[in-house]
Amino acid sequence: MINKDKQISSVAIKQVALITIILVLAGLICFNLSLFIPSVLGAITIYVVCRRYNFYLQEEKKWKPWLSSLVLMLASLIILILPVYFIADLLIDKLGNAQVYMAKFNVFLDKIHSYIYSKTNFDILSKENMDKVKSSAGRFSTSALSGTFNTLTVVMSMYFILYFMLASPRLFERILSSSAPLKRANISLIGEKLRKLIMANAIGIPVVALGQGIVGLIGYFIFGAPSPVLLFALTAAASMIPVVGAAIIYVPVCIFMIAEGNTGQGLGLAAYCIVVVGLTDNLLRFTLLKKLENIHPLNTVFGIIMGMNLFGFMGLIFGPILISFTLLLIQVYRNEFSDEDTPPELELPNKDKDQGNKVDLII
Repeated sequence: MINKDKQISSVAIKQVALITIILVLAGLICFNLSLFIPSVLGAITIYVVCRRYNFYLQEEKKWKPWLSSLVLMLASLIILILPVYFIADLLIDKLGNAQVYMAKFNVFLDKIHSYIYSKTNFDILSKENMDKVKSSAGRFSTSALSGTFNTLTVVMSMYFILYFMLASPRLFERILSSSAPLKRANISLIGEKLRKLIMANAIGIPVVALGQGIVGLIGYFIFGAPSPVLLFALTAAASMIPVVGAAIIYVPVCIFMIAEGNTGQGLGLAAYCIVVVGLTDNLLRFTLLKKLENIHPLNTVFGIIMGMNLFGFMGLIFGPILISFTLLLIQVYRNEFSDEDTPPELELPNKDKDQGNKVDLII
């Protein structure tokens, strides 16, 4: 005889079936529109940055939605997109003439290798490793050129999506909030946390990159480094690389200058970059980024590594956000489904208290 108390509720079956259908359909949509994921992420980033100004223009200044949207899109293009485009265009222009570039790059590596080997008698760059580095540089230059058209497509589709977000911001946010199966308090918590994270990454990372690039450019001009403008672009781009940062550019340049016989200039540039460029990095990270949102350095490092693999260039912004968002969802899950109140703060054991009053934290 069937025990009715142990039967699965028909409501639960319907919920599971509906959730399964939703997940399958969402997976199909994401899989088939995966090429537009960077565009959607970019549109969300610019929307969050421009959100306050958009409401100000539409609701206080009574601008037409299409006019405020176009003005903010143009402003974001000039302030956010064009600096990145300038650096990318400079790099691509230098990489465009691949034969000349690779010849100079090979001479650059050979000079550094010969100098280090003559001073240390240690083959830090063996012939096999040198060939790998040269071939990697060649593949990078080719991929950079071929990726130009893809970048233009991403930017165009990003602004297409952004226009509809900015034109009807209240409707856009109402659809998102009504679609989330969460309490209103948790929706507000997620929205505010995402806003801070996006602002910190969308504004903080480019500012740190440009700051280090400009400070490095001054040093390259002062100490007579070769191709200072190109080195500026490389330094700004390399500053976003986890752990090594801009050092991956200025250390080989300093060694190359010393190997060329410009010992004083090379050592001076090395001291300048280590002290001034490094100080600029720390100053910007511990002032601007801390003010926008206190993101743990490990979150940034692993987030960028993961994000670049998942989302490409937009992974610089959304990689760290994805890790922080995962931790935030754990907190939201507890708020949604836990019946317990917020646990009291843990206290260190007090020797004056009785042993019976101590709490054993090991379960």
